[in-house]
Amino acid sequence: MAQKKFYVVWQGLKPGIYASWEECKTQVSGFGNARYKSFPTREEAEKAFSENPWRHLNPKKTKATDAPATAGKIVKESIAVDAACSGNPGLMEYRGVYVADNRQIFHVGPLVGGTNNIGEFLAIVHALALLKKIGKKIPVYSDSVNAIKWVAKKKCNTKQTESERNKPLFELIARAEKWLRENSYTNPVLKWETKLWGEIPADFGRK
Repeated sequence: MAQKKFYVVWQGLKPGIYASWEECKTQVSGFGNARYKSFPTREEAEKAFSENPWRHLNPKKTKATDAPATAGKIVKESIAVDAACSGNPGLMEYRGVYVADNRQIFHVGPLVGGTNNIGEFLAIVHALALLKKIGKKIPVYSDSVNAIKWVAKKKCNTKQTESERNKPLFELIARAEKWLRENSYTNPVLKWETKLWGEIPADFGRK
């Protein structure tokens, strides 16, 4: 009997962990920037999914049949999102930018009691909802591995707690989670590779 494997899809139609090659193949087949790899246990797969894919992928050893020729290239027809936060938690804002021309598509905040990960999560969902509304299936880029995982799990897994002060922020979180539960999408949510490409176009430039 063949040993069971678990497949991590960092970049595909829907990033996540899959228990069979057929499920994984559905997410990566024909996808220009697909990044995926198999692992012998779910624990290893979960750990790898939370990390930068380049820790587990070696482009020099990748066969031509294993990855598309466009792998590693920026998809210009896309939206990049980013968040900025003054303090942790603190005043948080997020925005989305059209990658091809750096045009700002949306901007929300500042909101009290946020974190960068919360902002990234809300920004990704905002972009997905906007793209679904206008009928565009272009990718969404984020440089936050955590936020991409949260979106895939349809849950903002923050440790922050709701209070009267940050209530508007938690109302946005609840709305985003509700949208994810009630809507499907085919837009790829991709990891922006800062080490390869520089700062994400939506960066606020406050580092």
